[in-house]
Amino acid sequence: MADRSFHIAMYPWFTLGHITPYVHMANKLAGRGHKISFFLPAKTQHKVEAFNLHTHLITFIPIIVPHVEGLPLGAETTNDVPFPLHPLIMTAMDLTEPDIEAYLRELKPHFAFYDFTCWLPALTRRLGIKSVVYCIISSATIGYLLSPARKTLEKGMIGSDLLEPPEGFPSSSIKLRAHEAQALADYGSGLSFVERQLMSLSDCDIIGFKTCREIEGPYGEYIGSQFGKPVIFAGPVVPNPPKIALEKQWEKLLSKFQPKTLIFCAFGSECVLKMDRFQELVLGLELTGLPFLVALKPPMGAETIESALPEGFQERLKGRGILHGGWVPQQQILRHRSVGYFVTHCGSGSLAEVMVSDCQLVLLPQVGDQIINARLMAGDLKIGVEVEKGDEDGVFTKYDVCKAVRTLMDHDNELGNEVRTNHAKWKEFLLKPGLENSYMDDFVMQLHALV
Repeated sequence: MADRSFHIAMYPWFTLGHITPYVHMANKLAGRGHKISFFLPAKTQHKVEAFNLHTHLITFIPIIVPHVEGLPLGAETTNDVPFPLHPLIMTAMDLTEPDIEAYLRELKPHFAFYDFTCWLPALTRRLGIKSVVYCIISSATIGYLLSPARKTLEKGMIGSDLLEPPEGFPSSSIKLRAHEAQALADYGSGLSFVERQLMSLSDCDIIGFKTCREIEGPYGEYIGSQFGKPVIFAGPVVPNPPKIALEKQWEKLLSKFQPKTLIFCAFGSECVLKMDRFQELVLGLELTGLPFLVALKPPMGAETIESALPEGFQERLKGRGILHGGWVPQQQILRHRSVGYFVTHCGSGSLAEVMVSDCQLVLLPQVGDQIINARLMAGDLKIGVEVEKGDEDGVFTKYDVCKAVRTLMDHDNELGNEVRTNHAKWKEFLLKPGLENSYMDDFVMQLHALV
């Protein structure tokens, strides 16, 4: 087997924040000659086809997503529904099991990569296929929240449990505030998250993480010891630079600003802020005195991003504020010479992109693993500044937003200087020639050892 290529099936959780990183991983593996059969919701295929760099080896296989009562007709991914309906998307994904089994019997891949479909390992075991949990969620998050040492299945999970790390968790700066611990406990309730993840991690053949040992090694090793599974690191899996130029409309818009002066604020394809938090955020950006591009979905209760703006805000912009409520070419914008700062919700895909850019990192996590990602960035690695929030309620003000940005603007600020220096070091490390190839070679070698 070591002299032959693999055939790998991939079935990521039905959200673009997981599907897209899986496509990046598929490209890295296909670049080494491995064949990929990629299952994804039928109507989502067109959104990621442009990322397929090896069309002769990566085949997208559209899956018809069954309708589940309570979901809007035609809903396929979490991007199609509000956060409270995400468990129903998982229920719909469960109903695809017969189709996935039929495809796996026909295709006979060597491996199946997955994350949330906890029923897949039992299926692949019957078919003689090795199962790999390929985690988009950071190992720090999984180790902190889902360690068997917490005995969550026996005791349940309440917010106060999460104020302290589980027994044996590596020494780190990860610490949750009261409102975050409660939100994560609520987020993790029921089969939709905790039990699914525990089943996925317990029943798989191997656990893979999209990260480096140098960044999250102790957390990955902790998870391996807790679940009794081999753990492999795929390395940074940095997305390939876009082959097409930034669209002329964006180039013209961004080129009006001086180099490294523009604040870019984007919170992914799903995040919808409450109205008051949206307004405090944009007012905080205004207070910095710098130009800014805000690419956010309209907040709760608003039809458009413009209708949600504070009174008099647009009149005061005077050409230095750009507001956009739709999709933006984030990776290309982060590489633009005018962009100097990135205010992010701390999704793993966004962090992977900004870590290899020159943009300074302002952290404003919202839900789930974003919170621990932010602590990892601001605490362990010290490559970003987190916006301060109230311990009990999680509320931030325009002054908190402005303070975080200005910390990075001020070259006499000790913390700002430390963060800028560390960011430059990690960027250099992640882009070091041969690093990614070394990790991917080791990743593939360890897969070889399983078959």
